Amino acid sequence: MTHRNNLGAAGALASGASTGERRLKRTASGPNFARYEFGDLTVVALRDGHVDMPPSRLRQAGDRPFGPDLPAQVRLVDGCLRLSVNAFLVIDRDQTVLIDTGAANAWLPTMGLLLDALAEAGVARESIGTVAVTHTHADHVHGLVAADGSDAFPNLQRLLVPQEEVSMFDEVERLSRFRQARLPFGDGFRLSDSITAVQAHGHEVGHTAFEVSSGGETLLIWGDVIHVPSIQFDRPELTWEYDADQGHARSTRLRLRARMAADACERKAEPVEQA
Repeated sequence: MTHRNNLGAAGALASGASTGERRLKRTASGPNFARYEFGDLTVVALRDGHVDMPPSRLRQAGDRPFGPDLPAQVRLVDGCLRLSVNAFLVIDRDQTVLIDTGAANAWLPTMGLLLDALAEAGVARESIGTVAVTHTHADHVHGLVAADGSDAFPNLQRLLVPQEEVSMFDEVERLSRFRQARLPFGDGFRLSDSITAVQAHGHEVGHTAFEVSSGGETLLIWGDVIHVPSIQFDRPELTWEYDADQGHARSTRLRLRARMAADACERKAEPVEQA
């Protein structure tokens, strides 16, 4: 049997090695964040905002867009798919790692809430010393620069970018100040004692997930492996128009989902919704 639990933000899946009571415990939440105890760690799901996309972005076999046959469980807002844009903060004693940064003011006005979310959660952005990105799309990296043009994380010491996407990162003028600071990494790279990079290519050429482990529990923070949780958890074969390689993205989704479902208990993440 699969048991599902709201983790607080799209882009993560957690599992445990036993069927007993899980250690994932929500301790605080607000309009733009949800804080959890996870073993010896604290995990904070952070909402940057949302983007609305037409249902045709969701694809069936053969790259066929959905039309009137869109499954009933897929909820639309004004005829569109509403996709949450989120980030995760992992706090391990005196080490704070932010995974993805949102879009800031670089895309749509419905985004750019990440710094507000951190403040709501009681986290000073100056405390963030490491940022790791799942991939280099705008809604995951442009939040390195605050809306006023300053560094969003002024005490940043490590900026980890998937090695296959370093050249893509370097092409973004907004991020030019970070070119000398960014550090490439690959599959199996250990960000810390509790966080390991996991190859998750397909949505983008270097797309990467991060496995967070503590107390016998595993949390997989997987970025854009899934775009529409209401259907792609149950039908992981469905793809997304903007996957760089839809076949590879499908294989990755199936592989990672199976990896986590192999444990006796699976927990599914849902978006941090606007209050």
